[in-house]
Amino acid sequence: MKHIKYLFSLLLVIVAANSCQKFDDLEADPNRSTEVPPGLVFRGILKDMYHSPWNAEQRWNQYWCSNYNYYDINEYWTGSANLNFSTLKNVQKMEEEAARTGLPSGNSFATLGIFFRAYFYYEMTMKVGDLPLGEALQGEGNIYPAYASQKDIFKEILVWLDECNTELTTLIAGAQTSNDAYYLSQSDFYFKGDLSKWQKTVNTFKLRVLIQLSKKVDSESDLNLKTEFAKILGDTGKYPIMGSSDDNLQYLFNSSSDKYPFSPDNYGRFVDRYNTSATYVNTLSTLHDPRVFVVAEPAVAKLNAGYTPQDYEAYVGAPSDESLDVMSTKAQGGEYSRINYARFFATYIGEPSIQIGYPELCFNIAEGIHHGWASGNAQDWYNKGITASMATYGITDPTVLSNYLTQTSVAYRGNNVDGLTQILVQKYLALAQHSGLEAYYNWRRTAQPFFYQGGPGTGNSGVIPRRFQYPTSERDNNTVNYNAALERQFGNKDDSVNDELWIVK
Repeated sequence: MKHIKYLFSLLLVIVAANSCQKFDDLEADPNRSTEVPPGLVFRGILKDMYHSPWNAEQRWNQYWCSNYNYYDINEYWTGSANLNFSTLKNVQKMEEEAARTGLPSGNSFATLGIFFRAYFYYEMTMKVGDLPLGEALQGEGNIYPAYASQKDIFKEILVWLDECNTELTTLIAGAQTSNDAYYLSQSDFYFKGDLSKWQKTVNTFKLRVLIQLSKKVDSESDLNLKTEFAKILGDTGKYPIMGSSDDNLQYLFNSSSDKYPFSPDNYGRFVDRYNTSATYVNTLSTLHDPRVFVVAEPAVAKLNAGYTPQDYEAYVGAPSDESLDVMSTKAQGGEYSRINYARFFATYIGEPSIQIGYPELCFNIAEGIHHGWASGNAQDWYNKGITASMATYGITDPTVLSNYLTQTSVAYRGNNVDGLTQILVQKYLALAQHSGLEAYYNWRRTAQPFFYQGGPGTGNSGVIPRRFQYPTSERDNNTVNYNAALERQFGNKDDSVNDELWIVK
């Protein structure tokens, strides 16, 4: 009997051991990969950089309007921001996978990861202000990360951009291995692995960041904004920047899997339900700007009144703050210009969507020189920016360009308030449908150009918001640090999108 009990007990141990082993085996999903090529993660990060044209951001930039509330409205946001911490986790994963595959430290994926940190933190802090930084992205190592001030975030962004520029110089000079170059070229749909273009993008982006900090140039001397700006323009060998629109970081569409937002497929549904905005189209028509003929169609009511498609007065946009029912009635009555079919609806590939581009760079340089941050000729950069923007619309005739640049309303008026306003207005025109909320951020910083607000179409009691609120997940999951950030910025409340962020105070 004892032998039987012993054998039975031994059998239970064996069964239990086998059961545990089988459970462990079952727990591992053989269909779920635990490893991934770094280039695959890289492509996802690049896609996360992309801001689509003809979306809500571009309505908030007041480039176009919806006149049919079944599809969209023109009201500004009233709630929280989408943040990019998931993308930053993917940046970490990309770097880990690059190391796992045997690429040396300082490889292209790791170096561009530095730029991605700068880019996405800029995207986030411009929306909400303070954010977890040094203690962020540690997973279970720190589930309650403290928030850094917006100032400290921008200081870190500038450091990251310099670090990335330095490492790119080393890679371009010969440190990049053949495997590194191959993996990058296969996954980089922006520049096909051309690190020299990425380096130009890094420094061009840095000038954007510095310009957005313009209100802090005197009050925050430790940021060294003038010095940092002049450093780039004074040594473009060490800090190369975009030299033409050929260097643009831009998203290209195709006719099959990734179509332009407008196409022959949706023309019939959208043509009468969206129209151009007054901030954009009326500025173009007032300046006798030939871009208006490319981006808009003449208002039918103006044609019926005797104007021709060649008359600038025939192009009219709707005020973005107008009530939707009034806008709809006027649009259906032909009082507003439609979006130009020939440019935006006739094909599936549309036009490239610029995320960081040369025309904007030219105006940023012109503004910096105008402020006295660097030596140079602001008028030359102003004219270069206009010329580059015109070229993206196929307007390259020297006579047309000369006539436009020399007319009184456009010719640069010098180092005064009017000259600065001209730079800012032309940058707004060049950013149309590009670069996410950058046009709005420039308006928030400078109040240029004039944005319509006050009417029912704006929402938010007729006031254009000044920031986004934090996601509720921050309040629920990191309460102590979240409340400390609110106290520091907004008096311990997150109930208003009208509060000013540090960057524009």
